[in-house]
Amino acid sequence: MILVDLQIATRNLLQHTRRNLFLGGALAATTGLLILLSGLSGGMKEGLLQSATVLASGHVNVGGFYKVTSSTAAPLVTDYEKVLAETKKHVPELQDYTVRVRGYAKAVSERSSTDLVLAGVEVAREKKMRDVLQLTAGKLEDLGKPGTLLLFEEQAKRLEVGVGDVITLSAPTTRGQSNTADVRVVAVARSIGLMSSFSAFMHDGTLRKLYNLREGNTGVIQLYLRDHRQAPLVAARLRDALAAAGWRVMDSNPQPYWMKLFQTIPSEDWTGQKLDMTTWEDEMSFLSWIFTAVSVLTGILTIVLMVIVIIGILNTLAIAIRERTREIGTLRAIGMQRSKVRWLLLLEAGLLGVAATGAGALLAGLLARLLNGAHIEIPPAMQMFLMQQNLRLVIEPGRAVAYAALLALVTTVASLLPATLAARLKPVTAMHHIG
Repeated sequence: MILVDLQIATRNLLQHTRRNLFLGGALAATTGLLILLSGLSGGMKEGLLQSATVLASGHVNVGGFYKVTSSTAAPLVTDYEKVLAETKKHVPELQDYTVRVRGYAKAVSERSSTDLVLAGVEVAREKKMRDVLQLTAGKLEDLGKPGTLLLFEEQAKRLEVGVGDVITLSAPTTRGQSNTADVRVVAVARSIGLMSSFSAFMHDGTLRKLYNLREGNTGVIQLYLRDHRQAPLVAARLRDALAAAGWRVMDSNPQPYWMKLFQTIPSEDWTGQKLDMTTWEDEMSFLSWIFTAVSVLTGILTIVLMVIVIIGILNTLAIAIRERTREIGTLRAIGMQRSKVRWLLLLEAGLLGVAATGAGALLAGLLARLLNGAHIEIPPAMQMFLMQQNLRLVIEPGRAVAYAALLALVTTVASLLPATLAARLKPVTAMHHIG
């Protein structure tokens, strides 16, 4: 029986192609717009994940702070090899790891100066860095030599330096003194969003000397998981495991380490070493307002489009029912029940909604692939907020299906009122209707 109803509903839709194409086109456009906006948000998050895991964070970070006195602190993990060995026991999801020295310094060239957040790296272990950074000058391998520094384009412009130039770094040590070091720029990389405006890489041994750190100390152990979505669970597990193994561990605090270093840790009354577990989202939390803004915009746009769709459906179906009043009266006169008339009209609306939203989802996916394939470069001012150099849309199939299903459901529900009114028409009145 359902097959017969589907045939009747399909035939009725095909008999009124102009009106249905207009409404279907509006539904398809609405679906496509929502999916593309979702894809932009997904691209931003992927760009942020990529920037974070190259510039500042692993999926999970085993960091910490060391306080010589209660009022001074440094981003430091002492005897990190013991911490790393214990960490590996409790993270079967581990795919790779890097060890980085954390620091910050004032960089001074012959013509200018700027503040930098420094990451001391062993470049031979930095696989992700090789895959993501696009060098415009110099060689990444040269960062393995002592006394070397990698800058991003924006920083090099501010300092007015290039490959081969020497700049001076001035930084406070863990005991409150100031140290300086002359380093040579060996590579310049393309900027990759907001993070690259203040982050720079240097040889890890050189940064240790700048901060007077011994070889067994570092800033953070960055863990890379097979599935980055497991990061919160892994961080919570490590927090308990390392505390049970005898280390002092800080309570969960979803803020980047530098905010804790300058705002929270100095006011706490303790000395010595404390470990701190964070995820990449914690380290990037200061950028969460961007995603909040996109989410709010998506929500507002969704509500507005839903209202427009509902009004359009009500008007279109009201016109359709008026045009088909005599047809409905004839069906009622030959014995079709009111529930059956209402069912057929709802089925038509449902079929139209499914076909239109499905087409909109497919077109959005195709357009996203074309835009991604075009490698459209984003203006530098927008790169800071979109977290990517080239426009990239990441559409999650599940979310696309959810948007299509939601709009198809709204279409069907919106047709319930006019379908009910049509089913209540008296057969005699309907058959004598003119128009």
